[in-house]
Amino acid sequence: MSIFVPFKAIRPSADSVESVSTKPYDVLDTEEAREESKGNPKSYYHVTKPEIDFPNGHDPFSPEVYKHGKQNLINLVNDGTMIQDNTESFYVYRLEMNGHVQTGLVGCCSIDDYFNEVIKKHETTKPHIEADRKKHVCESRVNYEAVFLSYRKVDAIDELVENLKHGKPPLYDFHSDDGVKHSLWRVEDPSIIQKITELFAAKVPTIYIADGHHRTAAGALAGRDLRKNAKNAKNRYGYIMSVLFPDDQVQIMDYNRAVKDLNGLSREEFLQRIRENFEVVKMEGRYRPVTHQNIGLYIDGSWYKLIAREGTYNPSDLVDQLSFTILSKQILAPILNIVDLRRDSRIEFIGGIRGLEELEKHVDSGKMAVAFAMHPISMAQIIHIADNHLSMPPKITWFEPKLRSGLFVHSLNGSFE
Repeated sequence: MSIFVPFKAIRPSADSVESVSTKPYDVLDTEEAREESKGNPKSYYHVTKPEIDFPNGHDPFSPEVYKHGKQNLINLVNDGTMIQDNTESFYVYRLEMNGHVQTGLVGCCSIDDYFNEVIKKHETTKPHIEADRKKHVCESRVNYEAVFLSYRKVDAIDELVENLKHGKPPLYDFHSDDGVKHSLWRVEDPSIIQKITELFAAKVPTIYIADGHHRTAAGALAGRDLRKNAKNAKNRYGYIMSVLFPDDQVQIMDYNRAVKDLNGLSREEFLQRIRENFEVVKMEGRYRPVTHQNIGLYIDGSWYKLIAREGTYNPSDLVDQLSFTILSKQILAPILNIVDLRRDSRIEFIGGIRGLEELEKHVDSGKMAVAFAMHPISMAQIIHIADNHLSMPPKITWFEPKLRSGLFVHSLNGSFE
């Protein structure tokens, strides 16, 4: 069984939601956040990326930066820009983008479910990132952003959520600057809250982390430490703010790669090395792979289809058969000498939302030497991998649409202070 409970959200007033809400903190850098929030003191970037209020070069992980972010949130509450609901509630959150619609429930999951592997992961986390974000949670006592979780669809939950959307008008109903429509409904009826909690306990034995592995780990570790020394009986240290979507509504796009140089090889030498493990077919136009055994390659104005040869991957291995693994093992590491995808500055990752033309721009401009178009992983594959306690390579999943930050905040102290 899974534990899913309501909370008293801190959220924008209806007339402030568009000026407060932002993209997730980790999809843009400090300078981009500084530019996007220019002239807008209500921007949630002042909370999630408070280093934008400090001079260039200031350590974004320093204690004074963390404290400043918390103070910025306090200021938004004190001036009425954000409010805290007076009763524990669930929230129905619908996102619409280019004809795709997904609707989730916002609430809090149990950190014990994380440690007991009711909440399953599919990526390994970096201890230094975990430690930094854990410190952030411990100092602020706030979940600033929700983690993005999924579960195998349950008809009874789908039906209940659908009915809740039609029961009353939403708190918010607006388009963000990236064209996504965001709608949020509050669920405060105690009988419905109990029904939601009971349905998750009875019908959802496992929850899967879609996006936010480090935030989930940090929230769980921080909560466990805080709970040990808790003096406030009304604390919520045992919970992490989450948005849960049924697996059939989650949209994962391709997450492509571009590399700055060919590791000293000429174009022909590079292609010849690739032919050792792939059939290389020149295409007339852009090529988008339709299976994990195919990869698109763009170089010098031309597109190629790479077909992995037999023996280059294990078709019975859930991770080894992925195009991302095949690319890393057969091209990135042995030919281009890129081993650490997280740290090597020669590789860049480009979300599929930007299209294959973005790969062409990167190469045609001379910024990159070669680009690779990848086949997206599915939520079903993620679930299968997580159920088998396996880990995928980094930078594989690109979820769209992105959750909007600043629509809901969770105070671990219960009431905000």
